[in-house]
Amino acid sequence: MNKYIKIALVLILFLLLFVVRSTASKLFYDPLVLYFKNDYLYKNIEQIDVWRLMINMLYRYLLNSVITLGLIWVLFERKDYLKFSGFFLMIAFMILMVVFVFLVKDQFKSGYLLPFYIRRFIIHPLFLLILLPAFYYQKLSNR
Repeated sequence: MNKYIKIALVLILFLLLFVVRSTASKLFYDPLVLYFKNDYLYKNIEQIDVWRLMINMLYRYLLNSVITLGLIWVLFERKDYLKFSGFFLMIAFMILMVVFVFLVKDQFKSGYLLPFYIRRFIIHPLFLLILLPAFYYQKLSNR
């Protein structure tokens, strides 16, 4: 792939991550944003439509994952990295979502930090920050 096309695609994909983040409040149902911004230490959690929240979190995770996979493909152009990343993102989502739903149904009685950080991993492309350096290191060590 041409160097300039690669740079342009990487910039566009990172811009798409920023667009997803900046339009999240308009696109996705997430009552926990207000809960964690305000008096979450002193108030009980309000009623949450768990199914609607799960679907919106899935949608946001899928958008971030597709962009993440696009970045990995553009930067490394290796099918094995893409397959591993796709499998990793799918398994991570299933595990995190199951734990998160149990914590939401429990209304954070065991504390708010674990659901806060699990939610962060689901709605933000944090796995990209783990996968890119790992693949880069793998690429360097294979030389």
